[in-house]
Formats: sequence, structure tokens, C-alpha cells
Amino acid sequence: MKTRFTLLLILLFTLHAFAQDKTISGIVTSAEDNMPVPGVNVIVQGTIRGVSTDFDGGYSINVNKGEILEFSSLGFKTVEIQIQDQTTVNISLEPDIASLDEVVVIGYGTQKKRDLTGAIASVDAESIEKTPTANVMQSLQGKLPGVQIVSAGAPGESPTVRIRGLGSFNSGDTKVLYVVDGAFYDNIDFLNTKDIKSVNVLKDASSSAIFGVRAANGVVIIETKSGRLNSKPQIEYDGYTGIQHAQNVVKMANSEQFVTWVNESGSTADISFIDNAMQRYGRSRVNPNVPNVNTDWYDEILRNGIIQNHSISGTGGGENVSYAMGLNYFSQEGILDMKNEYERFNIRSKVDANLTDRIKVGVNSVFSNATQYKPENGAWFKAYFAVPIIPVIDEMNTDASPVRYSNAQLLGYRGTQNPFSDLTYFNNRFKIRKILANVYTEIDFIKNKLKFRTSYSHNFSALEERRVIQPYSLGNNVDRISEIKRENNTFSNQYWDNTLTFKDTFGDHDLTLLAGHSYRDEANNKFNATGQDIRGISLESSQFLDFADPESFNNKVEEIGKRFYGLSYFGRVAYSFKNRYLAYGTIRHEISSKFTKDNSDTFLGLGLGWVLTEENFMKDNGVFDFFKIRGSWGQLGNDNVDASSGANTIDVVFTDFGDQQFTGFTSTSVFNDLVWEFVEELNFGINATTFNNRLSIDADYFIRDTKRAIFPITIPVVDVTLNQNAGTIQNRGLELSLNWSDKISDDFSYTIGANFNTIKNEVTRIDNEQGYIDTGSAEFRQRTILGNPVQTFFGLERVGVYQNQAQVDADPFAANHPEANLQPGDLIYKDQNGDGFINGDDRVILGSFLPKFAYGGNIGMSYKNFDFSLSFYGQGGNKILNRKRGEIIFTNDTNIDADLAVNRWHGEGTSNSYPSSEGIRKSWNQQLSEFWIEDGDFFRIQNIQLAYNISGKSLGTNMPDARIYLTAERPFTTFKYNGFTPEVNNGVDRQTYPIPAIYTLGINLKI
Repeated sequence: MKTRFTLLLILLFTLHAFAQDKTISGIVTSAEDNMPVPGVNVIVQGTIRGVSTDFDGGYSINVNKGEILEFSSLGFKTVEIQIQDQTTVNISLEPDIASLDEVVVIGYGTQKKRDLTGAIASVDAESIEKTPTANVMQSLQGKLPGVQIVSAGAPGESPTVRIRGLGSFNSGDTKVLYVVDGAFYDNIDFLNTKDIKSVNVLKDASSSAIFGVRAANGVVIIETKSGRLNSKPQIEYDGYTGIQHAQNVVKMANSEQFVTWVNESGSTADISFIDNAMQRYGRSRVNPNVPNVNTDWYDEILRNGIIQNHSISGTGGGENVSYAMGLNYFSQEGILDMKNEYERFNIRSKVDANLTDRIKVGVNSVFSNATQYKPENGAWFKAYFAVPIIPVIDEMNTDASPVRYSNAQLLGYRGTQNPFSDLTYFNNRFKIRKILANVYTEIDFIKNKLKFRTSYSHNFSALEERRVIQPYSLGNNVDRISEIKRENNTFSNQYWDNTLTFKDTFGDHDLTLLAGHSYRDEANNKFNATGQDIRGISLESSQFLDFADPESFNNKVEEIGKRFYGLSYFGRVAYSFKNRYLAYGTIRHEISSKFTKDNSDTFLGLGLGWVLTEENFMKDNGVFDFFKIRGSWGQLGNDNVDASSGANTIDVVFTDFGDQQFTGFTSTSVFNDLVWEFVEELNFGINATTFNNRLSIDADYFIRDTKRAIFPITIPVVDVTLNQNAGTIQNRGLELSLNWSDKISDDFSYTIGANFNTIKNEVTRIDNEQGYIDTGSAEFRQRTILGNPVQTFFGLERVGVYQNQAQVDADPFAANHPEANLQPGDLIYKDQNGDGFINGDDRVILGSFLPKFAYGGNIGMSYKNFDFSLSFYGQGGNKILNRKRGEIIFTNDTNIDADLAVNRWHGEGTSNSYPSSEGIRKSWNQQLSEFWIEDGDFFRIQNIQLAYNISGKSLGTNMPDARIYLTAERPFTTFKYNGFTPEVNNGVDRQTYPIPAIYTLGINLKI
């Protein structure tokens, strides 16, 4: 790597040496009054070389032929001038209404920011690049109101993205649509953050309706960096490396706490296991009543992981062709101490060519080759439960091989508990290869008015899974034979889009009309097989199915294939009168082969806007520089759902006739045709700027209904659960974003931003007899009830803990529940219906895994060559089921977390929240209640970056511009939940991969 980096620097310096400097000077004035403008930033685009205009608006700067000078100042539109043979460049700056003439990429086109009537939020490339991550969406966390990003800690895993809540019962049906340079994807793990130019999120149905049935859960439009015509080649290297460190590690009971817990439980068996441990491993010298072993299992299985990213790109263009090309290498080790890592290599190219002054063609392509070694997540589960009184290695366990790992069964415990067998003998490799290509042709039939565009994109992905289990023994007859599972998934998705766009301005009228046609062909094939007893399994060359025992394949071979077609026709009109009154409308008709019933539908979107500051009564109002109110309504479909639901079942039955028993069969057939879910949304918003455009305000209120929502409905007669279009889910909320920017002097400027959103998820209709839907296991029930969020936690309300026997005797529940054998240290539940009994009728909603609110913010400062940024993020109102702690109800001869060990009830007044060690083993205290449900609120310092910029001119005539930066990602998170992280995708934490803090050092070089 060092040699490669040295050669790269030599290449950069050599190319830079060929550049020829020339001095450009001039004066910058205001177009309004022709007065000089001091303090204007004059920067060579793509570099950090720049100057500021003096008091008289004058400047002088050295540039190279072909480079672009960028003139920018707060309150004025940015001007770009390409340098050829000029020596003097005078500039007249136009006033800028908070960059409202900035063009935003929308569906099948662009629109001025000031003309938008829907809820569209944007993030620039600079904000995205600050996050060290393999996935672009992770960098959006906390930056946009209404966009929830649930982090994934494992290397190469994509975060969960939810836009404006959860609109489907099954979270797998809520995939976001990604549009990258006009091509469609449901996953963007192939993108490098350095290749991104802009990200626009279409949050409301009106904005997304143009995309039809794939856009029900929101649309993320990404534009990658392009080259420029008539510009010199620009080469850029960006790289960073750093470490990942587990934070907020769960504290488990140590040996002394564990022994105390067991002794208080009164369990004769568990106490004998401790005696067995002392006989096997000796007694502690500190406390002779404790075994001489004190294993911190989380400390044993965790490690620091290395993360690194290296990118090199080149952009430029000639008279008719522009190009952007790049290479990227990303590598990330997991913090679980096994073969757990992710590595990706990307090649990207983007070429646009003007064949004539009316015909333009282009090709975008990405080749991505990634290898991911997934964690064996059972290790997290075992590390939580493994008792601290056994070591990692037990040399006395001579029956264990090839490594003498300890086995808790040798002390009498039911499980082996040691997680190192999972870490050592399991290997989960995924190879992910993607070839993504998009080609287009644009024809201007009427120059700058009537344009036809046709584009074809093909997304081909091959995913190869290989899961290897090496043979091993842990003693006590725990033997595992070798096993291999191989699975191949191929995806071939093709899209062909054609649009005809008319744009014109006549008088005070601006009009854009679009008509389009879209065709899609999506195919998937999956084949998997599992074999056992592999010959030569230790050699990678033998880790194939043909080395397996042929008889081991029985019922372990499967192949599944799917293919869907879609055809769409769509149109759009955007109208503006005097830049004051805005109207927007879309229509899309969808036809899909996926559904046999009602396989076509039409979706509409409408939007209206009013720019009040263009009215005479609002001009020169002294408060707002810009103020717009807008409203929109739209419809969308969601076809990320199965086309049908049902099954044929045959059951064996026995019956007696006379004295003889007969065997028979019953056949049950249930089936239901499904249709896509239907989303309808209202959105009201404002956009405003004030304080001379330094403060921008964006606010939205929305009501989004998912009609025909697919719920699992139980058919009473045959007792079969069937998915049906049987309900409505509503999400509604408020979104607010504030951003302030100011320049104090030529040397110092700063920005401050904040965002906040609320979200209320509610089921407003369920079409079944019960009026509710149960999910989860019987022990950990989740229930969807009319008027409440989807899949809420449902159990008993805890009101305290019995402190003494007198309190137990005085409670009528004790008399009504003699089977519970209530005693001090047991939980007290609330009798909701006042009938004197505690049973299922007393269960209530204990909370939802969906947050009720979220917030984020950022601070940025720039002083001379230094710049500093800090961002934060938090959420609240959600609950988490601590399922890993709850596993004690199935097996209670395991360890406990330190929080429970310290805060348990162990005498009068010691706790009014936690049961005793003896009590937690009773079924009374094991019922789902508030004891098992915890708050998911958290606050996090999301990102801190400090950078120093070095102009190549200051080091010598042939040196590149450089930027050196230090980044801390997620350095601090605070929360009350007793787990690694409160970011739990579905709110049920059984074995969640920790979210690490990341610290990196990076450098950027440009020539």
C-alpha cells in the first residue's frame, strides 16, 4: 500500500508540473447599483486556491488555462468563468434570494428550488463526505427531518431507511426507491461517498407520484459528479484510515455478583454448579466463596477494527465530450473477533458527448466487486448468557478439539455457553458482484424548448453465499460434523424510459410539460443446497458441495425464481405565473404482471404554491426576504409486497368407528389474491428566508394514509393465517428545519443548523373480527390495535415490588392467586379492570418501537485555513423489548447483566422496579410487563471533523492543494437502555450488533 501511495503522489505532482500559471485580475460589482463588492470569494473551482476582493472590489489571482474561477458572496448568485486567454475578468453579481434559483433534481427532470410545491429535502456532497461509511445513506442520519436512518454496526450492512414513518405492517415491504443518475435501485451499497454530487429526498406523495408503485416509501434521488466541457483534467485523491471501537459495552455480572445472585435464588442445582466450578478451577484468593475464574465475555469477543477508504478520480472535458472516472477501495473490519469484515472495489465512469448541437448521448457505468464476511450473531447471544465462572480455554477439557474450549455442561449447566466455538469454527462469506450501466440519448427538437430523452439501464447482481462449519467437539458428547451451505442469487433488472419535455417562457408565464413511458423487467433466481461431512474441509479448495456426503443433501436443495414486468405511462405539468403563483400536477398509469387481480391503477399528484414576497403588499416588508406557502396531495402504490397469500395443507387425523381406529386425511386450501397497497398523502408547508437571507426556515405538516394495507389475518374455521388487504395505517407529523449562515470577516464564517420532526403512527382500520392482530411469541406479545401504532408491545403494567410479607398479605391479589406463591421481591401489577384478578384482560399497550420525535443539528466554522464541524442527533418516545434479558424465562442457569445484578430486590427498600433473584424464576414475574420494556431515547454526537487546508501555491509552484482532516464518528452516545445501542430496527433486541465509534485521519489532494 505504501508503494502504491508513493507512486500516486509522484503521478499527481508530475501532472501538476505541466500546468502553466497566468495572472487574472478584475473588479467585482453589484448588478443592482454597480457599486464594488468587497469580500467576494474568488476561488479556483475544485481547489482551495482563492482570494477575496478588497474594499474596492478588486482581486488578482494566479490560475491555469482551462480552470474555472468561481465568484461567490452571501446574498449574491455564484458566477463561474472558465479561463482561456483572458487576463482581465470583471464580474457583475446578481442578487440571490437564498439560492432559490438553484436547480433541484426531481423525477425525470429538474426544477428551480423556488418553484417546488412538494416536500423535497437536499443534502450537499460536503456533508456526505464527512461520514466514514460504506453506505451513502448512513451519512444522512440526523440531517433531514422526517428521514429515519437506523444504523447497522456489522461491516457492509446497509442501514434501515424510513421516510415519514412506517406505512406497511411488514418492515420488509417499506423499501425506499433510489434513483441514481436516472437509473433505479433498491440498494446503493455500490456507491462511494466521494462520487456523490447531491442527494435529494422526495418525502411527500405529490413529489414521488411520478415514479408510481415503487415510490410509496419515499424516493432518494442521487446525482453523481460529472465532468465539464472545455475544462482541463482535474485529478483528486482522497483517503482515510482509522479504527472502530465498541462503545457503551453492556456490563455483565462478574463472578462475585453472579455467585451472590445464584445463592439468593435458592436454586440447589445452580448452587451446586458453583461448587463444581470451585472444585474444577479452584477458589478465588480475594473471596474463597467464588471460583477462581472471572471471565468478561464481551471483553473477550470484542476487538478494535480497522477502517480505510481510498479514492482517485479524474474529471474534465473537451469541446464536445466531458468525463468523470474513478477508482475506489473500501475496507472495514468488524469489531467481533472472528472472520468478520467487508471489502469493496469499485470502478466508475460517466461520459457525456454532444454529437451535434441538438443530439447528446451518455454512458454511466459502475463495476462493484465486494466480499463480506458476516458475523456469527449467535456469539452475541452466548456472550450475554455465558457464566463468568468458566474460562475461555479449559485445558482439562481433553475431549474438546481442535481447541480445548471450555464447556459449561461439564459443570452441570444445560448449554455449552462458550461463544468461541461460533467465532472459530463458523465462516460466512458473501461475494457481491454488480455491473450497473445506463445509456441515454437526448434530442433537442426545438432548441432549449422541446427535448426527447430515451434511456436504458441494466442492473445485474450476483450474490454468492458460502457458509462453512468446521467439525469440532466441545466434550460431553457435543460433537459437530462439518457442513457447507452454498446459495447463489442473481438479479437482472432492466428499465427503459422515454420522455418528451416541453419548456417555454412567454411573458409572465413559465410552463413545463412532460410525457413519458416506462418499461421494467425484473428477474431473480435463487439456488441453495446444504451438504455435510465434507472431505478435506480445512482446505478452502475443498469447501464445495461435491466434497460432501451425497446422502446429506436430502431435503436441503432449493431453487426459487421470480420475474415481473411493468408498463407505465406518465405525465407532468409545472406552471409558474410571475414567479408568484405555482401549480404542479402529475399522473401515472401502472400495469404490472405481478398481480393477477386489479393489476393496473392510476396515481395522481397535485401541488400549489404562493410566493407571498412577490406580492406588492409583501415587498420591502422588512422581515422576510422570501416567503412561500405550499400544499400538495398525491397518490402512490406499493408493490414491494407479495402477489398472493395462501397454502394447501394436508393433515393426518384419527377417528374410531366402533372398536376400531381409522386413519384419514383432511385437506385445507386457503388462497387470497393481493393488490398493491395504496398511499394517499396531504402535505402543507412553508419556505422562508430572513435576516438578509442568512436564516432559512422550512416547515411541513403531513398526513399519510396507507390504504389496502396488507395484514396477517387469521381464518377462524381452519385456523390459518393469511395475508390480506385488510386495513389502513396512518402516519402524520410535523417537520421543521432551520439553517443560519453568516460571514463575519474575510477570515471567519460560520453556519448553524437544526431540525426537528414528530411522527405519529396509527392503525385506523382493521378488517377482522377481533379488531386487533397479534404477532411475536406468546411470551413476548406484540399487538396491533385500532387507534394505536403497528405492532406495539402488549403486557402488564408494573406498579412496584412487594417489599415485605405484610404488604403481600394485605393485597387481595395474593388470595386470588395462591398458585403464584407471592412473596417479597415479586412484581406488583395493576388490575386494569378491577375484577380482583391479574390475567390477560389486564394487559395494556406498553409502547411502540417507532420514535415519536427526532432531532438533529450542526455547527460549522471556518477560520483562515482551518475548518471545524460538529453534528448531533437524537430521538425519543420509542420503546425496546430487552429480549436477551427476557430469555431467562426459558433457561435460568445463565449469567445476568450487571444492571439487574446491582438493582435487584434483595431486601426491603432495595428496589421497587426489579424482582429478586428468586422471584425472576417464577412464572408470575416472567409475564411480559414494563419490567422487560425499556426506553429507547438517546442523544449522540454524530460527527466531529477538524481540517486544515494547504494551498499548493504556498508550498511551491508544482505542489497540489491538500486538505488534512481528523474525523470522529459517533464518539459519544448517551441513553438509559441496557444494551449496546438503542438503535434496534424492530425494537426487539435479542442480539443486536454494536454500533462502533470511528476515529479516522484523512488527506485530500487535488491538482
